[in-house]
Amino acid sequence: METDDDSEKEVRALAKYVDASAYKVRRVIDQIRGRSYEEALILLEFMPYRACYPVLQLVSSAAANASHNSGLGKANIFTSEAKVDEGSASKRFRPRARGRAYPIRKPTCHITIAMKAKFK
Repeated sequence: METDDDSEKEVRALAKYVDASAYKVRRVIDQIRGRSYEEALILLEFMPYRACYPVLQLVSSAAANASHNSGLGKANIFTSEAKVDEGSASKRFRPRARGRAYPIRKPTCHITIAMKAKFK
């Protein structure tokens, strides 16, 4: 019995320390989870969020990994897994009135996207 290994291949791309909060990036990631590569590109191009650009770069990178490393065609892959984890927050201080300082948290996140071949 022969098995088709293309359906079992999973290709990942990971972006660490992206300068956006995990909450805002999850809003974008939830829209592309389970969609094909072309649909994800179209959605990310026209969504009005700042978090779309790093996710678009990551989806393109995962598709390039799939075609170059695993030999999967870009037309035959879909987003099988997409997750966002919180990263470290860089801490800054803003000057305030009467010589005081106000702390500012600048959150980061880690984005993981996995792609698989579609079943025929």
